[in-house]
Amino acid sequence: MNEELIIALPKGRILKEALPVLARAGIIPEASFSDDDSRALKFATNLPGVALIRVRAFDVATFVAFGAAQLGIAGNDVLMEFGFTEIYAPVDLGIGRCRLSVAEPADMAATDDPRRWSHVRVATKYPNITRAHFGARGVQAECIKLNGAMELAPLLGLSPRIVDLVSTGRTLVENGLVEVETVAEVSSRLIVNRAAFKTNPAVVPWIERFRAAAQA
Repeated sequence: MNEELIIALPKGRILKEALPVLARAGIIPEASFSDDDSRALKFATNLPGVALIRVRAFDVATFVAFGAAQLGIAGNDVLMEFGFTEIYAPVDLGIGRCRLSVAEPADMAATDDPRRWSHVRVATKYPNITRAHFGARGVQAECIKLNGAMELAPLLGLSPRIVDLVSTGRTLVENGLVEVETVAEVSSRLIVNRAAFKTNPAVVPWIERFRAAAQA
């Protein structure tokens, strides 16, 4: 296990919400971390032996699961999708709140009844969660994997429904879609590599520091 403590952070909206939590936990990134033009991915902090990496949200869990990072911040949507047994998620940080929802065109939803579904075709970034959600009530889900621009799928006839993260719902409305089911409530968690938790004595105190930072 690398002696340097690496904390993996997701790019984008959650990163902005995570920075105050990091500060309350006593971690201040180097100045270049806030440089939008920087192409660097690894950053020093005010604490010797503690570094940050900035990666795609779905990749945070992979870096932590395989021990390249000992700690990370990831949404429980990512944890549900991948189901890594190597990851322990001890703290709900209360940031990045949104929901994973089923959505479809508004005119379709006007006469649709989800209780009658037996087979659905869905475009989603979350095929595992989607199949499990529908399978739990006996509905067969045919999933088309997309990594973005989900709202285009119904507009272009690729799929009549989508399963995607929803925060304000504005993007759905602007593309003529409405939510018809909530699959899961989502928030970001502190995640820990299980092997590091057992073997690296520096990890456990950080769990308590992040828990206190989340409650502050």
